[in-house]
Amino acid sequence: MEARALHIDKVFINVFGPKQGKIVVRSPGRVNLIGEHTDYNEGFVLPAAIDKAIVFAVGPRADNHLHFYAADLNEELVCDLNAIQKSSKGWPNYLLGVIDQFKKAGYALRGCDVVFSGDIPIGAGLSSSAALECGFAFALDELFGLGLDHLELVKLAQRAENQFVGVKCGIMDQFVNIFGRDKKVLKIDCRSLEYEYFPFERDDLQIVLCETEVRRTLASSEYNVRRQQCEAGVHVLRRYNPGVGSLRDVSLDLLQEHKREMDPTIFKRCGYVVRENERVIEACDDLRQNDFRSFGQRMYESHRGLRDEYQVSSPELDVLVEIASSVSGVLGARMMGAGFGGCTINLVEEPVVSQFVEIVQQRYPERTGKAIKVYVTRIQSGTAKVIDERIPV
Repeated sequence: MEARALHIDKVFINVFGPKQGKIVVRSPGRVNLIGEHTDYNEGFVLPAAIDKAIVFAVGPRADNHLHFYAADLNEELVCDLNAIQKSSKGWPNYLLGVIDQFKKAGYALRGCDVVFSGDIPIGAGLSSSAALECGFAFALDELFGLGLDHLELVKLAQRAENQFVGVKCGIMDQFVNIFGRDKKVLKIDCRSLEYEYFPFERDDLQIVLCETEVRRTLASSEYNVRRQQCEAGVHVLRRYNPGVGSLRDVSLDLLQEHKREMDPTIFKRCGYVVRENERVIEACDDLRQNDFRSFGQRMYESHRGLRDEYQVSSPELDVLVEIASSVSGVLGARMMGAGFGGCTINLVEEPVVSQFVEIVQQRYPERTGKAIKVYVTRIQSGTAKVIDERIPV
């Protein structure tokens, strides 16, 4: 059992005392290896759960009070289950949103005591928000025997963020948080929510994340612009092929055929999405064949598309990918997330991980004048219990 789980178990006892029926749950962050800005175009993504996680200790109360304690912040929130409202502190809203969704769905809850702590970097694009939502939803389902299946938990957690927190996120983050498996990546069809596991089993490969320390101030507004541009492209193509519901239904041949009827910028945006969907499918074939060099090349191609066609990269992200491409043993690199900042994801052979980190920490500040944070991660399983002190029925 990991040290953090034992630590949080002790913190819970120190804060609330011994509690019959307590459970401890681990809820991971995630990376997306390839398939960026494809989700809202009903395309494909290829995420994985990672070894950085939030750990919850949750115990039942005899009353209707909710008592949350964020151990890393040394902050708490106490409220009534039947009178929840948004908190100015921010972090409680991810938990309150889950409570709100359970209540709206008609599930019977009681009060609970909650302690949590984690090592998912905040703001690095590793989806600490989904880890909070899914981990807490999973814990409540287990604690009170509510009987939700995994997909119901995923959708409930997404609604918590959409409706209570107020962030219109897609479903990828919550999906891989619950469905993630050790040494597997998850290809998700964002239209049907069908999914398939692919092996990621080379023990001598690590995923290294390099955070630009650039705030993504343009990400929200430009995200909406990109969505509108993709929809504009679909509108043009639907005139000639009524079966086009989204860019998911578009081939490069169809797109090229109607290039002249599109604004050049719209054409570029659509071209990126169509190619990125193809790259996800091809990347899955690479994994079937254990061909990580080809897989890495598709990551580089993805970044070039995001930089040149979708135009959501930044000088800092481009510098990091350029540095990565110069290091032997780095198989692939690209920006990850909405863009205009955030981090790059790098596929690095283990013998050169330390060398790569040193090179990035030296060259990035020299070229940008900015600090850099680097995180080394591995693919692990999704949300699960690690301690269960409930009395068997």
